[in-house]
Amino acid sequence: MNKLLIANRGEIAIRIMHAAAELGIDSVAVYSDDDSEALHPRKADEAVSLGAKGVAAYLNGTRLLEIARDTNCDA
Repeated sequence: MNKLLIANRGEIAIRIMHAAAELGIDSVAVYSDDDSEALHPRKADEAVSLGAKGVAAYLNGTRLLEIARDTNCDA
């Protein structure tokens, strides 16, 4: 595995990023419009907007798969 999409936010996303980095895996964070200034998009190797507001943005499976494909994520 070379690149991981983290489909979460906040502290848990940052913990996953740290673990991935220790294993030499790049991270891709996703964020809602509300979270554009949050820490998790800034800590990731790459960050991509979900293009929507609120927690529901993180539940859009179609958009998450599109981002994973576009950023060449393995997982």
